[in-house]
Amino acid sequence: MARNDAGLHVWSFFRAGGFDHVRLSSGEDVAALADLDQKLWVALACPTRGIEFDERTLDLVDSDQDGRIRAPEILAAARWATEMLGDLDGLAKGRDTLPLAAINDASEEGRELRASAAAILRMLGKGDAREISLQDAADSERIFNATSFNGDGIIPSDAAEDVETRAAIEEVIGCVGAETDRSGKPGLSEHKAARFFEEAAQYAAWHREAEAAQEAVLPLGAATESCASLLRELGPKLDDYFTRNRLAAFDPNAAEALNPPRALYEALAAQNLSPDRPEMRALPLARIGADLALPLEQGLNPAFADRINRLRREVVTPLIGDRTSLSEGDWAMIKERFARYDAWWARRPGTAAADLGIERTRRLLGIRPRMDELLARDKSLERETNAIARVEKLLRFQRDLLQLLNNTVSFRNFYTRAGRAAFQAGTLYIDGRSCDLCVVVADETKHAQLATLSRIYLLYCACTRRGSAERMTIAAAVTAGDADNLLIGRNGVFYDRKGRDWDATIIKIVEHPISLQQAFWLPYRQAARFIGEQVQKFAAARAAASRAQMVTASVQRPAAGAAPSAPAQAPAEAVAAPAKDQTYDAARFAGIFAAIGLALGAIGTAVASVVTGFLNLSWWQMPLAVLGLILVISGPSVLIAAMKLRNRNLGPILDACGWAVNTRLRINIPFGTALTALARLPERAERSLLADPYAEKRRPWAIYAALAIALAALIAAWRVGLLNRLMER
Repeated sequence: MARNDAGLHVWSFFRAGGFDHVRLSSGEDVAALADLDQKLWVALACPTRGIEFDERTLDLVDSDQDGRIRAPEILAAARWATEMLGDLDGLAKGRDTLPLAAINDASEEGRELRASAAAILRMLGKGDAREISLQDAADSERIFNATSFNGDGIIPSDAAEDVETRAAIEEVIGCVGAETDRSGKPGLSEHKAARFFEEAAQYAAWHREAEAAQEAVLPLGAATESCASLLRELGPKLDDYFTRNRLAAFDPNAAEALNPPRALYEALAAQNLSPDRPEMRALPLARIGADLALPLEQGLNPAFADRINRLRREVVTPLIGDRTSLSEGDWAMIKERFARYDAWWARRPGTAAADLGIERTRRLLGIRPRMDELLARDKSLERETNAIARVEKLLRFQRDLLQLLNNTVSFRNFYTRAGRAAFQAGTLYIDGRSCDLCVVVADETKHAQLATLSRIYLLYCACTRRGSAERMTIAAAVTAGDADNLLIGRNGVFYDRKGRDWDATIIKIVEHPISLQQAFWLPYRQAARFIGEQVQKFAAARAAASRAQMVTASVQRPAAGAAPSAPAQAPAEAVAAPAKDQTYDAARFAGIFAAIGLALGAIGTAVASVVTGFLNLSWWQMPLAVLGLILVISGPSVLIAAMKLRNRNLGPILDACGWAVNTRLRINIPFGTALTALARLPERAERSLLADPYAEKRRPWAIYAALAIALAALIAAWRVGLLNRLMER
């Protein structure tokens, strides 16, 4: 370990992006990470999703499982990994295999880890191996399939040695639901077993209450439950029947109204009747009359005849004797005999055990000690099996921890271009360029609000994969070329870090300068675009005016042989005299031509003045004048672009993704150019044809320009009298 005279770790730094990065390249650097001032860290936190890194490793570092890895969690991971490893060389090399001798057994946890690694190898049939791989430690199902007890507090049914206990475990699982054992099998957990047996005990106690006062609570013994169900079904109809009879006794005139009317039967007569029709069930049990008893044999509503016969057979006869009718007093006595049962049934525990029945529930309660013994046996192995899980954690930290530090504490991977950073999601190909700085975003609108402070030109693209429901949105930084053809709706192809291709469509653009070259030509392109738009507007206006004049003329000139008359919808001007209109039009066009002439004259005068002034300069002043004109036009645009390009900052883009960036991540012009590659022919590439046979014919613009300059020079010479002086000579 590199240390100075004071015994402190000696750190190495490299400069990139306008600031210093710590160089983390050895296990000693990881071990001393707590001594590094956090003000020198590039990022103090990062998300566990949306970045290109092993998610399982990130979850192991994220000790509080909140979806973010913070500096204390990184320090805790570094401290634990370096304490458990006797040889830190594996951290530096990122190996995914670990010799058993490299596990530091100076502590009790270290000894457990080494013993657990050896146990894993034995379970996998590799007892003679001296090193363990990440693949071995991560194959938990294969490891724990070798034993039914793995310390997770869950027992599968095959953990029981006897058939009865195995069936009982499966039955309890069917009642409370299964949980997945470390071996991948469905099993019964300790807390679910405790809940089931607690409810089963409540159900058994409730049932003992009825057994203690059986005659009072269960008037019909074991048949009470089914008979009570029948009474709950018929009770409302019986109460309705006797209430109607009492009302008929109160007023003899009510009897006719309380019985179904003749019209109802006439309506039913026209239908195919059956006892289960709703109209039949709505009728009273029997004919209504003053203080009548309910007949139990004849005169019953067909919809309830079978259930009344069952009532007579199973309830009436056992409780009050065989009867051919049931009086209201008999019905009141039957309800009283079932009142305590109803009150007891209302207290019935609503548990899964109650669905099994009392006999099966009591049998399961008797088997409970065997299940508790199996759960306790599994729980006793918790410490050992948790150590097995920590072997995987140690192997992952050995392989990935230094890489994680070089993507958080330092941005070595990004700024050295030796490898891709964790936040780089892939490469976007669009408009003849490839963009390497692409990040995954959850909401492009929210992301853009902060990311615009980066002063980087950003393309937000919606990415989809054909034949897949996968969707994602990326933000791609464009740092070279121009933006002329980058428009919302344009399509490209995005390749993620796994090499999969996605269809990418631009949905949002955050505009900033891309390059100095673009800024130099921007004023000229804007002027050309403005002139083109004005010419198009003028041409469109003249075309519209011409069409309007043609419509007016067609209205004013009726067809030959037709009586002259003004159409009903003709404008007011169409009624005026033709001679007057023609005079007005001629005057108007004369004014237009005069205005055009004045404009051309003014332009010519201005051009002549400029050319005259230019020709009056000395020969060495002329290039300086041209250069000055270019600086006046392009200078401000280039100056503003240069200032923005020098201040491009990656920080806001990452902050908007959930990072906690701790410094300014500058992207200067050379580095930005490296992040976006433009299309270029390969080295030593050859063209089969030097000339494009379909190229547009080139106009002799150089000749046109020379003639224009010569004409301007002649006009200038004439304006200053130079031609007159030459002719006088």
